[in-house]
Amino acid sequence: MIRLQKYLAECGVASRRAAEKIIEAGRVSVNGEVARLGMSVDPASDEVMLDGKPIEPQDKVYIILNKPKGTITTAKDTHGRPTALSCVTGARGRVFPVGRLDLDVEGALLLTNDGELAYRLTHPSYEVKRVYQAYVRGRMTPAAVAKLERGVELEDGKTAPAQVEVLQVRRGESLVRLTIHEGRKREVKRMFQAVGHRVRNLERLSMGGIRADGLRTGEWRYLSAHEVDALRELTKMPVTRRSSAKLL
Repeated sequence: MIRLQKYLAECGVASRRAAEKIIEAGRVSVNGEVARLGMSVDPASDEVMLDGKPIEPQDKVYIILNKPKGTITTAKDTHGRPTALSCVTGARGRVFPVGRLDLDVEGALLLTNDGELAYRLTHPSYEVKRVYQAYVRGRMTPAAVAKLERGVELEDGKTAPAQVEVLQVRRGESLVRLTIHEGRKREVKRMFQAVGHRVRNLERLSMGGIRADGLRTGEWRYLSAHEVDALRELTKMPVTRRSSAKLL
């Protein structure tokens, strides 16, 4: 037996959190009855349906996208703006973004239909590192760096300690590399603002050690088997080389 939301995530319907919302909306049925959040199913014998259509496991797909500015990381946008999914047309299987990057932020964005891995990559308890590079207004001082490294107070609580490296200071701005393991809304921008520096440009270099190196803005590629295994090990999931080998 397996929790229904986890089964939906493993079948590539959505991330586990999103699957919970789908269940709460009454869109899922089990053996003809409307499902409820928290119930368990036996994939071998129970008939699970979404919007009246059977749900079946999919081959896992793992992608890294060099997300362009001006794209949003949702499946659809009511304002007609381009989405990250519009950049990965032609991919094998339906995928969804792992976490979010703001509209004006570019860089490494993972996409997958492996809901359990996506859940773990974004859950704070697994402390998956996200590395950003930012141009910020003003000269970044050692005092400001020390505050970020200790954690700064935001309206939704104190941030976890960050790793900070000032790469360059010139012409009234600083180039800073910031490593964090949280994923709060607009967190990086708010952290810099809290120490007196407004972000002019922000790029995510990597997530969980996966980089978009060699990809032009808007380009994507499948992860290698080694990269998939590394992410699974990082999030304390069993390594399944049999499935990930398909991605080579």
